[in-house]
Amino acid sequence: QVQLVESGGGLVQPGGSLKLTCAVSGSNPHFYSMGWFRQAPGKEREVISCIHHGDDSTTYAASLKGRFTIARDRPKNTVYRQMDRLKPEDTAGYYCAALRGLCARVGDIYDYWGQGTQVTVSS
Repeated sequence: QVQLVESGGGLVQPGGSLKLTCAVSGSNPHFYSMGWFRQAPGKEREVISCIHHGDDSTTYAASLKGRFTIARDRPKNTVYRQMDRLKPEDTAGYYCAALRGLCARVGDIYDYWGQGTQVTVSS
């Protein structure tokens, strides 16, 4: 079992930055690749990025690379999502998810999910 708790969401002006945190606890958290997803009202869930369990290599959605970065702090069992130059269209619920294995773009195969944190980009 793995538990995920996201934090760091909130209201930010266009062009601003936010740093989301996903705290990971439970059994063998380092065996899991960690993905970040988002879902806006009326839209499908979208993968943002993922960090592999073995070497911490990362993958990103092409449209978001350059503004969004993902990093893992292994001693703290925490995964971070830095979001810069935010736009109103980035408004969504943001979720971290754990997958035992290599990163994947399909959210349905992830084993565990956090409760999500809301990000609203508005002036």
